Amino acid sequence: MAKRPGSSNRVRIIGGEWGGRRLGFPDAQGLRPTADRVRETLFNWLQHGLQGRRVLDAFAGSGALGIEAASRGAREVVMLERSRKVADALQKNLEVLEANNITLLTVDAFEYMAHAQESFDLILLDPPFGKDLIQPALALIKEQGLIQPEGKIYIELEASAPTPKLPEGWAMVRDKVAGDVRFGLIERPE
Repeated sequence: MAKRPGSSNRVRIIGGEWGGRRLGFPDAQGLRPTADRVRETLFNWLQHGLQGRRVLDAFAGSGALGIEAASRGAREVVMLERSRKVADALQKNLEVLEANNITLLTVDAFEYMAHAQESFDLILLDPPFGKDLIQPALALIKEQGLIQPEGKIYIELEASAPTPKLPEGWAMVRDKVAGDVRFGLIERPE
């Protein structure tokens, strides 16, 4: 996917402790940071529901989503990024921020989720577009019990992509389109 117009390989953290900070990220195929207005909508949906929560950012990329969650009070954020080049740049940003509540792992998201022994209150799924990764990720999250009861899963995909089939009992509680991006919030009931 082409870079967004006006993109300068910098992303701005919108709110919380690091609000207003700008962080760089490298050129990498499929790397497409979540736009400011989409992130702002997501974190408005979540309101103050991040305080003391555990978050998994499964396809970290620029780190915009995971860092935003940590900035807004998440107790712990686990970020997964399989590209060494992207992970190295992300690690430098975490060091600059002194982000002690973020753990970055250079690993494939599916490999990590298949073996994880922990669960999360919020899972962020913003994989590279055009690879149909949302559906298998949701299935693995359900199968491995990675989301806490009453937990939420954020998904971001192409606006033209079909709605993912949700595991039984899960519900899409928010759904919106912004330009070429569709994003939503899935809730796992108790």
